[in-house]
Amino acid sequence: MKIICGVDVSASHLDARVGMTGAFARFDRTATGIGELGDFCRRHGVDLVVFEATGGYEKLPFCLLWQQGLACALVNPRAVRDLAKGLGYLEKTDRLDAGIIARFAEITGVEPQAPRSGSQERLRALVDRLRQLVVMNGAEKNRARLVEDETVAASLGRTRAHLEAEIRRIEGEVASAIDDDPLWSTLGQAFRTIKGVADRTVAVLAALLPEIGTLDNKAISKLVGLAPLADDSGRRTGRRLVRGGRRDVRDILFVVAEIVRRFNDDFRDFAKRLKEAGKPPKVIRVALAHKLLIRLNAKARQARTGLAMPT
Repeated sequence: MKIICGVDVSASHLDARVGMTGAFARFDRTATGIGELGDFCRRHGVDLVVFEATGGYEKLPFCLLWQQGLACALVNPRAVRDLAKGLGYLEKTDRLDAGIIARFAEITGVEPQAPRSGSQERLRALVDRLRQLVVMNGAEKNRARLVEDETVAASLGRTRAHLEAEIRRIEGEVASAIDDDPLWSTLGQAFRTIKGVADRTVAVLAALLPEIGTLDNKAISKLVGLAPLADDSGRRTGRRLVRGGRRDVRDILFVVAEIVRRFNDDFRDFAKRLKEAGKPPKVIRVALAHKLLIRLNAKARQARTGLAMPT
């Protein structure tokens, strides 16, 4: 059985516990403290160090421990908290949280997850920034519709001009990052053979779904959050819903699937059949996004196979 160390991460500290009730220690979230955490894990024969994904504070210890030769993994904090409640732990302390993280990893069989490459991290950061700029620009556009004062309107215009210039600049950085990577350059070309799939979709997939083409259709659908989940009990058959997964990927697939439908007969016919069968618009929307994801996964799998073949 694996010995697992759960680590509760905060802005300044790392609270580590071996198993649910084993040795506990607190370390600073600094290079020195992370080195001490690595020594602590080795002293206790730890096979896997598990962190919650806490919005970025976990990145430094995760990467530095991998560099020290310790296998690490990330888990969903909401799922960990649900386990704590299920086990009857309604209180919340750093010591308890670290133990629950370790217990969650033991129960679910969490496997090590290698850190992303530097180029992958940079691409993800660029795509995140691009999304932020687009949201800000949209907000300024909406404000401008309601403004009558000329001074305020001019201010909004200058702000939007700056945001749009920055959007173009970041889009160029994203395109260069993808073109410079042999894998993602090839995958991008494969994705664009689907009429309606453009640069921004390729960027989101490259940054936020690097597993595409390496998983089967069921696994990739569940990872994104487009696999309908059962809700049955006894004789009752509930509605199949989609939830969880990678929201940013799912959101762009919803938008792009509608565009793809305009240009591809099979998507258009598929949507028509669902509508004629009485399916509500939301179900059709999810089904189209799922169909697009499966098509993209197949394209990625073929492209990866072609790259792996000897020349």
